[in-house]
Amino acid sequence: MAVSNLPPDPDSLSLAQASVRNAQIVRMSGAHLIAQALYVLAELQIADHLKDGPLRAEELAERAGAHAPALYRLLRTTAGYGYFTEDSERRFTLTALGTALQSDAPGHMRSWIMFIAGPTVWGAFGELLHSVRTGEEAMMKAYGLSFFDFVEHRPEQTRHFNEAMVAVHGTEPGAFAAAYDFTGLRKVVDVGGGTGNLLTHLLLANPHLQGVLYDRPDVAGDARREIEKKGLAERCEMIEGSFFDSVPMGGDAYVLSHVLHDWDDGNCLKILAQVHKAMQGRGKLLVLEELIPPGNNQHPAKFADLLMLAITNGGRERGEKEYAELFARAGFRFARVLATRSPSCIIEAEVA
Repeated sequence: MAVSNLPPDPDSLSLAQASVRNAQIVRMSGAHLIAQALYVLAELQIADHLKDGPLRAEELAERAGAHAPALYRLLRTTAGYGYFTEDSERRFTLTALGTALQSDAPGHMRSWIMFIAGPTVWGAFGELLHSVRTGEEAMMKAYGLSFFDFVEHRPEQTRHFNEAMVAVHGTEPGAFAAAYDFTGLRKVVDVGGGTGNLLTHLLLANPHLQGVLYDRPDVAGDARREIEKKGLAERCEMIEGSFFDSVPMGGDAYVLSHVLHDWDDGNCLKILAQVHKAMQGRGKLLVLEELIPPGNNQHPAKFADLLMLAITNGGRERGEKEYAELFARAGFRFARVLATRSPSCIIEAEVA
């Protein structure tokens, strides 16, 4: 049989390329359906119900308060994504991936799903077109409240949000502790430090340090429990307040971890002004954020930036140059950027 040396037919090649492109678009545009399926699994605590062994959909439905045939269809679909296996008797067993959805699993993946795919963010992203057209926050369009006002009086939402932040930034505390040398510093003030996941890691890694955790009253209870659980009550003080009003004085280093990205430049300058005043001309400012890199590649900071567009009033991810300019306007001297073993960097500054 003769072998043709002719090049591939251009029409056939373009059809094949179009097929690949279209399949990719179908997968990406349907990703929200999988996110919502995971939310239902998390809300019904299916992984918790399967903790002691395999169960049929009917048994799971009785425990979870669900419709058995509908639940079966959900489990069958998500099994295809690696969360369960189904045997010949239609019993479902958790996989290693599925165990991550259990309420007590390390990493708080269930809370991350409850946050990112739950009603609050889901509703806000339904108004993303409004944000892109106007530059205004989708959260306000959807609910008439800012994100932080929305969750402040909803304890369950606050808990999921705080645990979700631990989930998404889980590798950062250890990476921060390994990347920065705290020799010669005595007291670290974590401004807007949430439940204390970062600060407690820094204190455990640096036994000579004392800590101050500063945040809103609605997270203070969880923060104190975290501090006590890690045996740091003697070395770490919890102070309640707003960083727009004041910041505790007396620190040698002031940490702002994923705080500035929540706010526009005007509000960032207000926060930095309070930190500047508290530092009294000395010490280090350590900002932990993901920096947007140049180029067209995917990056976690770009994803986070879209989330900030939807749920905050002017919050955004920034690049190194933008932070340097912001610090200068606030009376700080940009010092350096330290890479960590996580997607986030430590941006160091001093009082100018």
